[in-house]
Amino acid sequence: MRKLLTIILLSNFLSVFSPLFSHAQVPPTVRVRGTITGIDGQTIFFSERSGEKLRIQMSEKFTIQEVYPIQMSEIQSNSYIGTATLPNKSGELVALEVLVFPESMRGVGEGHYPWDLEPGSYMTNATVSQFVKIGESGKLQLKYKDGEKTVLVPKDVPIVTFRPGSNSLLVPNAQALIVVSQQDGKIMGVRATIGKDGFKPPM
Repeated sequence: MRKLLTIILLSNFLSVFSPLFSHAQVPPTVRVRGTITGIDGQTIFFSERSGEKLRIQMSEKFTIQEVYPIQMSEIQSNSYIGTATLPNKSGELVALEVLVFPESMRGVGEGHYPWDLEPGSYMTNATVSQFVKIGESGKLQLKYKDGEKTVLVPKDVPIVTFRPGSNSLLVPNAQALIVVSQQDGKIMGVRATIGKDGFKPPM
């Protein structure tokens, strides 16, 4: 927990990894990824992917959304998507995952910026101007307010979307991505993205 709290206190960490909150008056936030190991009232016991064991207190406004897989065919022209990517040796962006946002979330986190899924990864939240199928793979042409990007989508990349979730998803062994902040020396959960029946949030 000390390691996580130290990270939360670094202001430059916030500026790189919290674009969704850049205009809001909220404590610095970070994402933790891993497995729910237990629930006790408003406390989530969490094993982070690094092996760190965390006690996460659900904040008063704690929200839950379920992430679930969909078909590549559901990526359409004008879809608003988010894709974590890594550059290949040629400098092309290759998708690690693609999230098709519900229409109600259009515009969330728009832009292209560093991401923390893997070292050197990026996130692009943008509108699909064109999606070309190449066999079982594809190529995304994306436009956002400050520019555009081309992203290659391998055939085995997870394609997912969100729907509202509930506390029924907070079960041992559930895979989750939780946005947390430090408040009064505690790790407070702000928002959880959880997969059902062992599905792992890929973003």
